[in-house]
Amino acid sequence: MWTKSYSVITTEITKEQIWKLTTDINNWKKWDDTVEHSELIGEFKVGNYFILKPKGGPRIKIKLIEILENKKFTDLTTFPFAKMYGEHTYEETKEGLKICVTMTVKGILSFLWVKLVAKEIVNHLPTDIENQIKNAKKINNE
Repeated sequence: MWTKSYSVITTEITKEQIWKLTTDINNWKKWDDTVEHSELIGEFKVGNYFILKPKGGPRIKIKLIEILENKKFTDLTTFPFAKMYGEHTYEETKEGLKICVTMTVKGILSFLWVKLVAKEIVNHLPTDIENQIKNAKKINNE
């Protein structure tokens, strides 16, 4: 098993703002320069899927497996002989909002999928989260 996390604490946005941004899957390409296309199939709820097409990569079907509104969602990508989990958490702390993304790859061929996919995702997390904060600031709290 391979696991890597990246987290940031910010006072610039609320958990509601970041939640609205990151769960609006159809608009990920507006703030994530690695995404060519993303589309939620149905509603944002456990058991549903979204399609993600990274720039220069194939279309991937990703399943939502855990959702705690304004706090956490986890997605699952299934590869041949490996599974990749993306856990996105938003936690209020004394210092500010802690945004954390943890990528985990499990399975017989996990080493291969880490090399082909997961490492690049993790390497891009600092830029992704910076872009998320910048774009979430534009969202009005309701």
